Amino acid sequence: MQGREPGEERYAVVASAFNEMVVRPLLDGALACFQALGIADDRLEVVWVPGAFELPLAARTAASSGRFDAVVALGAVIRGETAHFDFVAGEAARGLQDAALETGVPVSFGVLTTDTVEQAMDRAGGAFGNKGPDAAMAALEMIGIVEGFRARTIAD
Repeated sequence: MQGREPGEERYAVVASAFNEMVVRPLLDGALACFQALGIADDRLEVVWVPGAFELPLAARTAASSGRFDAVVALGAVIRGETAHFDFVAGEAARGLQDAALETGVPVSFGVLTTDTVEQAMDRAGGAFGNKGPDAAMAALEMIGIVEGFRARTIAD
């Protein structure tokens, strides 16, 4: 935990501005989740990036800064008529995974990858709930898991 006391963790939230109509509810849901858990606004930093393809660099930069205990990445990649979806969705996923593995800082994957806008909206506060809070909770849980491993390694 970057030298902070438990309960004082800091979080970066990187959000894709492309498909903002989907990403904004994800962000609102993630922030509401943090607030419900008593995490103060001054322990959160939200940064918007142009699109999902740019999420990995922002996440890796935040994770390697030493300022954050976890990063939540939020975005939406919606299939279109070209292969663009396959490249963006795959590279965003790979890049976010790489950011976590390279830095040792949890990076949660809150990027919707859907066939239609309707499917995306269903997962951003619609029929299937809101995946933003799920991404926030994954980040919190991973902090505990990673710190648990580190504590056991130190104690051994």
